[in-house]
Amino acid sequence: MDVYEAVKSRRAVRGFKDQPVSREVLERVLSAAAWSPSGSNIQPWNTYVLSGAPLVELKTRAVERVAHGEPWDERQYEMYPPALKSPYGERRSNFGKERYSAALFCYIDRDLGRPQWADVGMYLQTIMLLLRAEGLHSCPQMAWSQVRETVAEVLSPPEGLILFCGMSIGYEDPAVSYTRTGRAPLDETVTFVDDSALAARASELEQTNHLHLSQNDGMVGLTRYDGQV
Repeated sequence: MDVYEAVKSRRAVRGFKDQPVSREVLERVLSAAAWSPSGSNIQPWNTYVLSGAPLVELKTRAVERVAHGEPWDERQYEMYPPALKSPYGERRSNFGKERYSAALFCYIDRDLGRPQWADVGMYLQTIMLLLRAEGLHSCPQMAWSQVRETVAEVLSPPEGLILFCGMSIGYEDPAVSYTRTGRAPLDETVTFVDDSALAARASELEQTNHLHLSQNDGMVGLTRYDGQV
């Protein structure tokens, strides 16, 4: 699959077939994803992949927890600012439930900083694009961090790790309808600074200076005229 096609076809899919995803495919994806950018080669990701009976067990526990109305786990990081300012608030969307054949859970050491969190984000994006190359879809979900204790009951991660997010993985079910979310126009998020931009800026400054000079000349002439009255 072409890289551009992988990027444009990647989306958060919430309807999957019951078709299992082979471990061979998942290992191939994760082996390649290990080459994601990482500052000073720290590679801060700690990944768990569930399928089969362990995944069924986790989903059962999570569903039962929600059904019993148990409170969410205390957040270990802030998913969104309390007041999401414009234009970000308008772009945010809410999503529903889904089924899937495999799940990935990504942890990061609590002692690492924001640059390492950025590394994890690039790692997860790489995984999602590689999954597209394998004909698979995915759905990253930070909401799993709100039931991190339930996840830990199944995964038993070592102390000191923070659950960043989970990711559903599987073959898309075409029978499940979806609404593709849009993206902001390029000029809203990207600013090009090149020769043409500099030339346009210089022309704008020249016009502004010319206008100021014209206004000043008019004021001088007016003052002289007034002085003769």
